[in-house]
Amino acid sequence: MLASMVLSTLLTAAILAMVYVTANRTIASETRSVVSAELTGLSDEYERRGLIGLMNAIERRLPTAADRDALYLLTGRQGTKLAGNLVSWPDDVIAGSGWVELQLRKGETDEYVPISAASIRLPGGERLLVGRDALARQQFDRILFRTVGLALLTAFALSLLTGWLLTRLVFSRLKDFADTADNIVSGDLSLRMPLRGTGDEFDQVAGTLNNMLDRIEELISNLRTTSNSIAHDLRSPLSRLRQRVEALSEPEKTDEEREVDMARATGEIDHVLRVLTQLTEISRAEAGLGREQFEPINLRQLVEDVVELYEPVASDQGIQLEVVGASEPIQGHRPLLSQALSNLLENAMRYAPHASKITIGIRENGPYTLLSVRDRGPGVPEADLPRLQMPFVTLDPARTQRNAGLGLALVAAISHMHGGAFMARNCQPGLETILKLARTP
Repeated sequence: MLASMVLSTLLTAAILAMVYVTANRTIASETRSVVSAELTGLSDEYERRGLIGLMNAIERRLPTAADRDALYLLTGRQGTKLAGNLVSWPDDVIAGSGWVELQLRKGETDEYVPISAASIRLPGGERLLVGRDALARQQFDRILFRTVGLALLTAFALSLLTGWLLTRLVFSRLKDFADTADNIVSGDLSLRMPLRGTGDEFDQVAGTLNNMLDRIEELISNLRTTSNSIAHDLRSPLSRLRQRVEALSEPEKTDEEREVDMARATGEIDHVLRVLTQLTEISRAEAGLGREQFEPINLRQLVEDVVELYEPVASDQGIQLEVVGASEPIQGHRPLLSQALSNLLENAMRYAPHASKITIGIRENGPYTLLSVRDRGPGVPEADLPRLQMPFVTLDPARTQRNAGLGLALVAAISHMHGGAFMARNCQPGLETILKLARTP
């Protein structure tokens, strides 16, 4: 902040100095132009009417010379004064030597004044000097200098005041951010950066940070749920696996019974491995790993490929798969999008009634493309809709099916990876699950 104040003061000083120098140069240039014009006019008068005509021309100018701060002096070949309002020719001025600045007596008084003048030597040997009294210009110069100095002091004072106010404003907002961050670090993840509703840069930064905190809170909540669910969901298969392994050592077991126990133990191991694999896929998608494999994807073609794979299974259940809509190509991860659509189809086929239809829709919505799967089943209680994308959430509380509840969680992670979101809504009848994808994530 101090550097900004110093820079602002130096910039103001440079501008005021430029104004001061420019004003002085402009006045001096104007004075020289006027004096040169008068010298030219008097020289022309000399050529037309001779010495007497020049003397008369100077005399005509003398009554208004004081108002114009004008000075004139015409001397003969011997240096005798012929006309003008100066007493004598200056000793250190050579006629025709150009522009000079000097101190001379004005009129018959003993008053010495600063003079800016130019002179010429006439064809007859006479000398002519025309100038301006520089006293008024020097007074103006002093006034201008004081004004510039006062303006600089004022600018410096305003810079100090502005800097102080700006510092208080900035540090006040930063203190709010720091206090909120300290409370969040202490464990209160529900807090958010304060917004003042001004729409300034601080509010924009606060909004971005709040979005980040929302995402962090969501991930931590999912992590807690996942940790608890892993402990709960893997305990049962591991316990069963232990029982199967222990049963293998019982001496009364026949070979056929041991083969059955081995097959069941292998099934429990496969279930645990599937859960761990899905958790790994969710973690990778949430972390955005694999973005380097994004490529232009024709969603219609991808959907038709997946539908072709599931049509035999759907036909066995009497379910018709229908694809509607299309969209512009999007940037995405082809294998993961295929996996997400497969999960949505499997979920729909699990709850769709016999001899019904599942519709896979593709449509554009602003900068997003929506990929939806709708069944004609019983739907989901409204209270459970927000929980569908959470890991280990299943609509079968008794866990009668070997379903870990990770399929839709993986779909949600894949949608986040593609700059979108997972949504679900009841359509009466049926449930519509929607994969929202940004066309250029």
